[in-house]
Amino acid sequence: MIRFFIVSSFVILFLILSTPLMLAEWIVGKFNMDAKNRSSLAIVNWAFRCVIRLAGVNVIALGEENIPKDTAVLYAGNHRSFFDIVLTYVRVPRPTGYIAKKEMEKVPLLSVWMKDLHCLFLDRQNIKEGMKTILSAVEKAKSGISICIFPEGTRNKTADTFLPFHEGSFKIAEKAGIPIIPMTIVNSAAVFEDHFPKIKKATVIISYGEPIYPDRLSREEKKAMGSKVRNVIETEYNRIRTAGYPL
Repeated sequence: MIRFFIVSSFVILFLILSTPLMLAEWIVGKFNMDAKNRSSLAIVNWAFRCVIRLAGVNVIALGEENIPKDTAVLYAGNHRSFFDIVLTYVRVPRPTGYIAKKEMEKVPLLSVWMKDLHCLFLDRQNIKEGMKTILSAVEKAKSGISICIFPEGTRNKTADTFLPFHEGSFKIAEKAGIPIIPMTIVNSAAVFEDHFPKIKKATVIISYGEPIYPDRLSREEKKAMGSKVRNVIETEYNRIRTAGYPL
């Protein structure tokens, strides 16, 4: 429980003490949005790296060379832990907005940083509002902001399994003309969810697959994009599980 209290205390203190930075970021954004994007990314990356160290997590990253550096991308990953966002965000090479559930928008202070980082809030119960969120993500991607989605739609609570990937999520890449990066996350639930409420040391592997370009696919392949990406992630997940990594 000691790690839980240490990590929780750090997060709370960061959110409270960073309030002046939120104001500064808002002012910077009025004059130079690119500078705000870079500074917000640096600030939150520092905080997330502190969380990772305090939690005792060792991250092994594979395939980062597959992430194009000259364009925004759509990251699509499996989702087992609250730590998935923390662990993956510190590795993004450019400003990246995550699509989060609508309820996160109600969290004081945290939601401000999320908006500064181009996160979007998805109402899963409202199809019309959900489409607006997807279109907003398309516009951000066209402007050079990468987007990260967890197309299972929620945290999967069953180990070594995968929920169906929602096909609509991948319209972001198709309409924005950006590549999809399959993102396989292995063992992240071992940090927290497997022994809630304790936080324990763990090794997590994040593997980035080769980019998938929607404009190079047939109409039938585009319709089944969710299944295609899910298969890539599931194959890589099983490979990692049997490859002898120290999990």
